[in-house]
Amino acid sequence: MSGSSILKPRNNCWRIENADKAAFIVDGADFFRAFRETVKYARRSILIMAWDIDSRLKLVRDEEPDDWPITLGDFLNSLVKRNRNLHVHVLDWDFIMLFASDREWLPLYKQRWNGHRRLHFHLDDHHPAGASHHQKVVVVDDQVAFVGGLDLTLGRWDTTEHAACDERRRDLLTEPIPQPYHDIQMMVSGPIATALGELARERWFLATGQKLSAPRVRREQNCWPDYLAPDVENIEVAIARTVPEYENQKEVREVERLVLDLIASARDNIYIEAQYFTTHIVADALVRRLEEEHGPEVVMLLAEQTVGWLSQYTMDVLRERLLKRLVAADRHHRLALYEPCIPRLVNECVNVHSKVIIIDDERLRIGSANLNNRSMGLDTECDLMLEANGREDIGRAIAGFRTRLLAEHLDMEADKIEERLAQEGSLIHTIEVLRGHGRTLRPWRFRVDADVDALVPDEDIVDPDKPLDASLLMAKLIPEGERAPARSHIGLIVSILVSVVALAAAWRWSPLKEWIDISTLVTLAAEFERAPTAPFITLAIFLLGGLVAFPLTVLIVVCALVFGPWYGFLYSMTGALLSGASSYGIGHLVGRHTVWRFAGRKIRELNKRLARRGLMTIITLRILPLAPFTVINLVAGASRIRFRDFMLGSAIGLLPGITGISVFTDQLAAAIQKPDLPAFTALVAVAAIIIVITWACWRWVNRRRETMNASPVTQAD
Repeated sequence: MSGSSILKPRNNCWRIENADKAAFIVDGADFFRAFRETVKYARRSILIMAWDIDSRLKLVRDEEPDDWPITLGDFLNSLVKRNRNLHVHVLDWDFIMLFASDREWLPLYKQRWNGHRRLHFHLDDHHPAGASHHQKVVVVDDQVAFVGGLDLTLGRWDTTEHAACDERRRDLLTEPIPQPYHDIQMMVSGPIATALGELARERWFLATGQKLSAPRVRREQNCWPDYLAPDVENIEVAIARTVPEYENQKEVREVERLVLDLIASARDNIYIEAQYFTTHIVADALVRRLEEEHGPEVVMLLAEQTVGWLSQYTMDVLRERLLKRLVAADRHHRLALYEPCIPRLVNECVNVHSKVIIIDDERLRIGSANLNNRSMGLDTECDLMLEANGREDIGRAIAGFRTRLLAEHLDMEADKIEERLAQEGSLIHTIEVLRGHGRTLRPWRFRVDADVDALVPDEDIVDPDKPLDASLLMAKLIPEGERAPARSHIGLIVSILVSVVALAAAWRWSPLKEWIDISTLVTLAAEFERAPTAPFITLAIFLLGGLVAFPLTVLIVVCALVFGPWYGFLYSMTGALLSGASSYGIGHLVGRHTVWRFAGRKIRELNKRLARRGLMTIITLRILPLAPFTVINLVAGASRIRFRDFMLGSAIGLLPGITGISVFTDQLAAAIQKPDLPAFTALVAVAAIIIVITWACWRWVNRRRETMNASPVTQAD
C-alpha cells in the first residue's frame, strides 16, 4: 500500500485537517436520522448550506416518535425555542421561483423559515448568471459536519433497499411516490468540522454581508450521536472546492484537479458512482488509463437515465458520447459500466445521485461535485477526500465502504463479496461472478438514438464550465460573413440577442423546461389574482414566455383557470400580442441571417412567404401554427412584413384559438368542480362547437395554402 500523498493544498484541495471521527452514510434515511440526532445536541450554532431545502421534509418515517417535531421546519424552530443560545443559519441557492415547481414555494415568506428571530433564512444569489450554489454542507457547533450529495429536501429519503412503491418515500400526501434515490454523505468531527464552519461562514458573508462569529463550545461537549459508530478515527481529511469567478471572487478549480490526480494515482481499480458524466477532461483522463497496457480497472455505476425528459435528451446524450469513447479505448477489457436493477420498478429506475470515487484501497472522495463541466468550474461545490498513506485501518475502511456499496447494489452480504474479491483479484470479475437475477447490477445499455444525438449541441452550451461569454455566443450563432453588419448595432443587438438566446437555450437545453408546468403557474397566478398588479405581472409572464419559447397554449390555459374566460381571454390576447411585438422587434434588429442561424434554415420558406404575403400568412400561421410562436415572430420581424400587418394578422389569427381555449378550459374546470349532467352537457357542446370551428379554419387554411403554392414565389434577399 502506497504511502505517498497526492494532496496539494491550494492546488487540488483547499485545506487538510484532522478528523477525530468519520462515518460514511449511505442513502437518505440514514442521513436524515444522523442529522436529526446530531443537531439535537447543538449548543450555539447550526449552519446549513444547500442547493435546495424544504421545511416540509419529514426527517422521521418509521422510527419510534419522540418529543421532537418530525418535519424539518418545525424541528429547527423547536431547537431554537428550547435553547436560547442557539442560532440556526440556513443558506439556500436563490433559484428562479417561477421555474421551480418541485421546490418549496416562496420560502422567505413561510412561517417555518421566518417564525423565530434566531432562525435565519437567506437565499444566496451571489453567483454568475446561469450558475448555482451546489454545496450540501451542514456544520454543528464547528464540531460535527456533513458533506456530500444529499440536500434536506423532498424526494431524497430512501433506504438502502430502494424498494419499488415504498410508501415511506412519499413526503406529501398529494404527491406521487418518488423514485428510489441513492446518495452518499460523509460525517466528520474535530478540526475538519471547524474548517467547514469557516467555509460556510465565508459563503454566508458573501451572500448577506453579515459576518458570523465562530461558536465557543468546549471540545468535550461533542454532539456526535452515541448510536452511530464511526468507520474510521483520527485521520487527515482534505476539503476540495469549486468556486466560479464572480465580481471580486477568484475562480477555484480544486475539485477538477483532484479528480484528475485521483484517476492518475490508481494502481488496481477505479470505482465511480456518478449522477452525470459529461466532462471531457475527466473522460480524457480515463481514456488514457484504459489505453495503458497494465492500467487499472474502471468500474462505473450510473443511473439507467437521469431524472426528467429534458435531462434525458441533453445530459444523457452527452454522457453516451463520452461512454462510447471509453468503450472504444477499452482494448484491454478493463472497463465495466453498470446500472442498478430493482425488481418491479415500472417506468422508473434508481436515481443514482451519488458522487463517489474510490481508488484501490487507498483513496476515497465523497462530495457534491458531479462529473460534469458545471461542477468543475461554474457551480459552487465542496468535496471531502481521505487517503490511507500506509495506514491499514484507513485502507480497510475504504475497501469496506466499497464492499458495502456493492453489497447494497448486488443484494448480498459484504462477507461474500470480500471473499470472492480475494479469490478473483479483480473487481470486475468479482461483480460479474456475483451478478444475479432480481435486485442486482446489470450491464449499462446505450439507449440514445442517432437522430437525437445529432440534435443535441456540444457540451459548452448544454453543460458549460464557465458563464457563457457574449462574444463567443455570438460567434456560434452568427456566420462569419454576417458579423460585420451586426457590429454596427453592437450595443443594442448583442445585449438583446444574448439575453434571448441565453433564455431560449436555458429553456431548451437545461432543467428549466422540466420545472415549468401548469400547476406552478396556476399557483403563482392564484396568489396575486386579487392584487392591483395582477394584470401587469400576467403580461410580464407572457412577455418572458415569448422570450424563452414557452408554449403559448399553456399560458392561455392558466389565464382561463385563474381569471375566468373573459378576463382570461383579455389577458391572453394582450399578452400574446405584447410578446409577439417584442420578439418581432428583436427579429427586426438582428436581421434575417441571424434569425435563420438561430431558428434553422428550414425557416427560409416561411420567410419567403412572409415577405410576399405577410398579412395572410400571419393569419394562417396563427390559426394553424406550422412553426413555434416565437420563431414565427422572429422570422416575421426579420422579413419585409410591415409591423401593422404583423399585429393585425396576429390579432385576427389568434382570436378563434384563444377564445376556444379560454371557454373550453373554463367549462372543463366547472365540470370537474361540479360533475353533474348539465355541466358535462355544456362541456360537450363547447367541444363540438370548437371542433366545427377548427374544421372550418382548417379547410380555409388549406384553400389559402393551395392558392399560395399555385402562385410563383420570388427569392427573398
